[in-house]
Formats: sequence, structure tokens, C-alpha cells
Amino acid sequence: MAENANVSNDTFEPLGKEEHLDNEKIAAPSLTFTQDAWRRLKKNKIAFISMWILLAVLVLSLAGPLISPHQPNNAQPAYTNLPPKIPGVHIPGLDGTKAVDGGRVDAYQQQHVPSGKYWILGTDYLGRDLLSRIIAGTRVSLAVALIATLLDLTVGVGYGLISGWRGGRTDMIMQRIIEILSSVPNLVYMILLLVVMRGSLLSISLAIAISSWTTMARLIRAESLTLKSQEYILAARTLGESSWKIAWKHLIPNMSSVIIIQTMFTIPSAIFFEAFLSYIGIGIQPPTASLGTLISDGQKNFQFLPFQMWYPAVVLMVIMICFNLFADGLRDAFDPRSRE
Repeated sequence: MAENANVSNDTFEPLGKEEHLDNEKIAAPSLTFTQDAWRRLKKNKIAFISMWILLAVLVLSLAGPLISPHQPNNAQPAYTNLPPKIPGVHIPGLDGTKAVDGGRVDAYQQQHVPSGKYWILGTDYLGRDLLSRIIAGTRVSLAVALIATLLDLTVGVGYGLISGWRGGRTDMIMQRIIEILSSVPNLVYMILLLVVMRGSLLSISLAIAISSWTTMARLIRAESLTLKSQEYILAARTLGESSWKIAWKHLIPNMSSVIIIQTMFTIPSAIFFEAFLSYIGIGIQPPTASLGTLISDGQKNFQFLPFQMWYPAVVLMVIMICFNLFADGLRDAFDPRSRE
């Protein structure tokens, strides 16, 4: 019996203090909200790849003056409407040939282009390099979208904060103004503004921003109404902090996810509107290139030279798809309910 007692005591010997503490340690590392959102964004492969594609497009468009093979507005009448040609590539559509009467002919030989001279994406009806114009046009379209989005962000966030924070009669009047503005189609605002002002970079950005800030304002107003009743906001007001200080220190940081997500959805919308306005002739004016003007120019020769329209259209499509996929990924990353 004594031996059995000793065995029992050895078997059920209580854990030491250090071993007990080790078992209670949390294995997962501590992450901030931003780090956790970045981790979830990286898990979303489609959104992560879209982000890198957008960064590549942005870098290439900004580096356009350095990497463009030709000046985008440099016309060469002797080399008009040349098809794309890449040396060493013998694929129809990329070898400098074009279809004529059921066969293919070397357009570079027909127009007596010197040996060693070629255009990767071909030339337009004035002999301008299409690749250089697409790079320049992408830069212009992104610039319009970013300026319009910045204006939309500034006006929409400020308006929504004031409306939601003040509440009462102020909120009612400000929301009725938004409803009146929203009842008029966006295209009417843009056309009226661009008729008064010439189709410059700033005027188009202003026209797009004026017609799109109401969505941001409504979202921020709804968030303000929710956040202003939270305990930390009430504590800040009790301590005598000013409304501007509370908005800057507490409201805006807690709305950052909503602001970022809505901004990422606004950018592709602005790019589309700029391309549409330029396509119908009231946006960016020639000879300045934008994706809209390039598609408009290419559409005129689409039946015989489809590449002049397809290339800028594909660039526009890729940019808009990637922005929307990236925005969807950000929405999931910033939403705590999507935590695995």
C-alpha cells in the first residue's frame, strides 16, 4: 500500500509556478488594427494582386516622360496608321503587317519606314506613337481622378461631420440640400460646368467632384451620428475639448476605414467620367491625350485599325477593374466581422 501511495503522489504532482504561467501565455502575437487589416488584405490574393497592378500603372504613368519612346504629341505625317511591331515577334498584329484584301502586307515597307524604326503599339492618324500617348493619357486620367477625389474627400468629410455632429435643425437643412443636389443627374452638372469653363484638368476635376461628394457626406454623417453617442466622445466633451479637436482626434480616426474604402470606390468612378466626357468631346481637349480622347480617336478607325481603340480601352478596363477589386479587398480587411 505504501508503494502505491508513493506512485500516486509522483503521478499527480502539481505543476510548478513557472510551468503554470507558461500554459497561460497567449501564443498569437499582438497586432494593431492596421497590422491586422494588412494581414487580412494579403490573404485576399485578388485584391493584393490588384494593388500591385495599380502601383505598377501609377509608377509607369509618373515615369512616362523618362520611359516614353517618343514625344506623345510629336506628329509624323509620313508614318500614319502604322500597326504595332515588335522586332523578332512574328505574330499577326505584332509584326508590322495589316490585313489587305484577304492577305497581309508589311505596312512598314509600304510606307518606306527605315530599317530599325518601329512602334511597339503602332501610330495614330497623325503618326504619333500610340504607346507614348497611352502612357501620357493614363497619367492625365489618374491626375483628374486623384484631384477630383481629393476635392470630394475634403468637401464630403467636412460637410458630413458638421451635419452629423451638430444634428437637429442644422442636420435637417444640410440633408435637404444634399437631396436637392442628388435629384439632378450628375451628367447635367458636368456639362453645365464644362460649357462655362474650358475642358481643362482642373475644370473637369471640379465638375466630377461637385457631382460626387454627396455620397461621401452621407456616409460620414451616418458614422458621426453613431460615434458621437459613444462613451469616449462623451468623456471628451465633459473634459471641455472643442468640437474641432474631438473631430480631429476621435471621429476622423475612427472613420478612417469608411473614408479609405469610399475613396477607393470614388477613384474608378472619376476615371470613368473623365473618359466619358473626353470621349464625347467636352472633356480634355486635343492634342492633350487622355484615355477618353484616345478611345474616341481610335473609334473613328475601328473598322480598319482596331488596335488604335483596343489598347487604350484595355488599359482603362484594367485600371477600373483593379480599383474595384482592391476596394472590395479593403472593405473586407477593415471589417472586423470578416475576421477568421
